Amino acid sequence: MIPGNPWQSYRQVATKTAPPGTLVLMLYDGALRFLNLALGGFDLEDPLEYNMAINNNLLRAQDIINELNLSLNMTGGGEFAHTMRSLYTYFDSRLQESNAYKKPEGIREVVLRLTVLRDAWSEMLAKQGQTSDLPPQEGQPFPSLEARG
Repeated sequence: MIPGNPWQSYRQVATKTAPPGTLVLMLYDGALRFLNLALGGFDLEDPLEYNMAINNNLLRAQDIINELNLSLNMTGGGEFAHTMRSLYTYFDSRLQESNAYKKPEGIREVVLRLTVLRDAWSEMLAKQGQTSDLPPQEGQPFPSLEARG
């Protein structure tokens, strides 16, 4: 048996065991990562790579945003849930437009607005003491056992 990528294994376990608030933060981080990869596609010269990088990464970001939208508690979330639903729907629309016309403006707008949401969510989690449950971003070292005390 070929051992898997340790990063993927760690991330899968972290995703399955993370509290709901941390999962939302992870979704925001993932959407932002794919949006930034899509923006990087605009720098590619090969037309096929250009289109695939933009399209594939926007579709992944849209999937995450749609997951965030579908996870809203519309019966118990009150006006906040309805506002977030409208915002996520708007994000999805802007990304569809950016993908169809291959224009980065909508992506940049969604990145800015989603970053504000992500940072506010992260701050809320920090105040609740939940940020230590986050897995490292890809490319960062795994947490050491010594750091956990």
